[in-house]
Amino acid sequence: DVPHPVGVEVGGSDDLAEAIEEIRARRPDVREVVVKHNSGVSGLGNALLRVADSDGRLPLAERMELEDEEIDAEAYLSALDRESGIVEERIVGEDFRSPSVQLRISPAGQVDILSTHDQVLGGPHGQTYFGCHFPADGEYAALIASEGLKVGRRLAREGVIGRCAVDFVTVRREGAWRPYALEINLRSGGTTHPFFVLQTLTDGAYDPLAGEYRTRLGDLKRYAATDHLEGPGYSSLTPDDLLDLVAERSVGWDAEREEGVALHMVSALAVAGRIGLTAIGDTLDEARAFYYAAKEALDERVAALAG
Repeated sequence: DVPHPVGVEVGGSDDLAEAIEEIRARRPDVREVVVKHNSGVSGLGNALLRVADSDGRLPLAERMELEDEEIDAEAYLSALDRESGIVEERIVGEDFRSPSVQLRISPAGQVDILSTHDQVLGGPHGQTYFGCHFPADGEYAALIASEGLKVGRRLAREGVIGRCAVDFVTVRREGAWRPYALEINLRSGGTTHPFFVLQTLTDGAYDPLAGEYRTRLGDLKRYAATDHLEGPGYSSLTPDDLLDLVAERSVGWDAEREEGVALHMVSALAVAGRIGLTAIGDTLDEARAFYYAAKEALDERVAALAG
């Protein structure tokens, strides 16, 4: 009884046309579908496909809009033939969000809701994961937690043990938020590390009914996190440069105030020109202010070196 998009498994590109017709039969008003490779990561295995009548005469390859800009439609369809995948209706609404629910299932079958997040998506069609805000918006955090718990209990009955997550989309229709479950990730994900950072630094807990996180001292905390903070010229900096910048700008972690930036993936700076960080504050605005202060420090240092 968990709401979800209509979807059809496909063994390869030859199954797409039939799968789309099945979806249209069940959802006559659908305008677009999403094709997903079974091995896709962070949305890069996704493609949008228009299915409106006016586009029906065009070959599938000409109607596909790929999330991964480094391949073409022919390569994408060849990969689908090798890996299989699914096709599902694209959920749309007046307002669109992409939250997730993190769960932990014990060997005894107990299911705990660890956290909820709003995922920050980017890429050419807004389907690539770049980061997250914690917790999810209070207007639907408890709602998706309830639906995620249903999934977790089913997984527990199937013998799943450990940490997992359920990705949703929520859309606002006629003033009310409606959740649709998209994917089950039987692993740690992009939202796992930042939550552990917060929990380790503040020794607090998340209340899924209230949609709030409180520290051991009872203070509310929120964060903005990413593992894709990158920019032109970042690879010219060393980890020592980064640590010096954080200290100079006083945006590093302040244990007394329990706020600031915690860094990770520091060694990737010189190699890939990218770092990760979790910016923690009493409010989301405060957390984002720390986030952008760290980014501004990096951008200014890179510009000074280039000048």
